[in-house]
Amino acid sequence: MGKWIGGLLVLLVGIAIGAALWPVGRETSATPDANASWARTEDGKPDLNGIWQAVGTAHWDLEDHSARSGPLAPLGAVGAIPAGKSVVEGGEIPYKPEALTKRNANAKDWLTLDPEVKCYLPGVPRVMYQPYPFQVVQSPEIILMSFEFAGATRQVHMEKVEPPPVDAWMGHSVGRWDGDTLVIDSNTFMDQTWLDRAGNFHSAGLSLVERMTPMTKDALSYEVTLTDDQTFTRPWKISMPLYRRLDKDAEVLEYNCVEFVEETMWGHLRKKSTR
Repeated sequence: MGKWIGGLLVLLVGIAIGAALWPVGRETSATPDANASWARTEDGKPDLNGIWQAVGTAHWDLEDHSARSGPLAPLGAVGAIPAGKSVVEGGEIPYKPEALTKRNANAKDWLTLDPEVKCYLPGVPRVMYQPYPFQVVQSPEIILMSFEFAGATRQVHMEKVEPPPVDAWMGHSVGRWDGDTLVIDSNTFMDQTWLDRAGNFHSAGLSLVERMTPMTKDALSYEVTLTDDQTFTRPWKISMPLYRRLDKDAEVLEYNCVEFVEETMWGHLRKKSTR
């Protein structure tokens, strides 16, 4: 009996130690599986065709944030903001002091200043992690991304193309393959888009390097390095997984939000009654 009890104690202690070490030893980052196989196109590249969506709270705030009440008290818990962990490498965005002051002012008046509230095109990278699906249509010459919010689109040119003569809401994107990773260089942005609902922003000097790598057949590792010398002290990176929508008959539906903001933006222009 004594040997049996002793053996049981050793087993239980071993299980407890293993459980304690499990979170440390397991892979927690969005690392592609080197042994995985995924569908490929006729030219041998990973097949990214399909409908994808980010899952998380980065669209609320890229940095760590606690749950808090929303801007409209009558909505109660429905309008509250959920807690979330930072997707920024290092935890914090490296703002210049004057830019940080502007970010804080943006956050204070978010409901009136956020371009998303006004149904403006969301810009990049914000459009990639908004809580709406987007579809990828891939060819050797161009990769088209079609987003649900405001009918936004991106054209990733796989051949060198001259940038547009003026800045654009969604920027100018040129892609290339680095092994099985799609690398996208983007620039020529307007300064009127934000990075999230917390007031994080950029200038027209923003440039991006995005990397999309298959993790499994239904998940992509998405990383983007942001460089903007006018706003940030150094380049910085965010990363997260993107998931394939597996629901039957999944499709990107219409979310024409313009009609939803008419009262917010132009209600004050309504002619007042003279009676």
